[in-house]
Amino acid sequence: METEITSSKLFADAVNELSKLPGVGRKTATRLVLHLLRQSESDVELLGNALIRMRSDIVFCKLCHNISDSEKCHICSDTRRDTATVCVVEGIQDVIAIENTRQFRGVFHVLGGVISPIDGISPQQLNIASLVGRVAAGGVNEIIFALPTTMEGDTTGFYLFRKLSGYPVNITTIAKGVSVGDELQYADEITLGQSLLNRRPFQSGN
Repeated sequence: METEITSSKLFADAVNELSKLPGVGRKTATRLVLHLLRQSESDVELLGNALIRMRSDIVFCKLCHNISDSEKCHICSDTRRDTATVCVVEGIQDVIAIENTRQFRGVFHVLGGVISPIDGISPQQLNIASLVGRVAAGGVNEIIFALPTTMEGDTTGFYLFRKLSGYPVNITTIAKGVSVGDELQYADEITLGQSLLNRRPFQSGN
């Protein structure tokens, strides 16, 4: 790995670690480390402690697999949410994106990925069995597929449809306001919100 030409190995080590983050090159990492050096020691400690606590204390919700500070996430614990409407998403970043639209008052189910044989991701590696279990237990009226408009997202939707079609549940998908090939986390809030509001019945030919 390329190292910074600097008089401080501690500085170089910090740059190396930050540059491992997605989207952070070495120049950006260097600017961030220089910024942190200008901050008070207590502020840097707050950042460091927050990261350590995040990694050690965050758990996954036992119901929806969203990140949480307790056994059930704040969404599943909110009695004002419509627990009969479950929005199925690829990842936690999609929960955040949909929540930011403020258009959805149901609950979520995070798959933890999409089916992708080329990447070695099979249905058994995703949170599909727990989704089927939620539906089989009753109380769910609608399942909304809010999956990426990619081949992998479509494959996952078809698989889930086959697994759930035997249950008395309405299966819908978000409208195609999200461009083909896009991931939900990159859609703007207005487009994503409208896609949720204008959802339509899921069909195997979608």
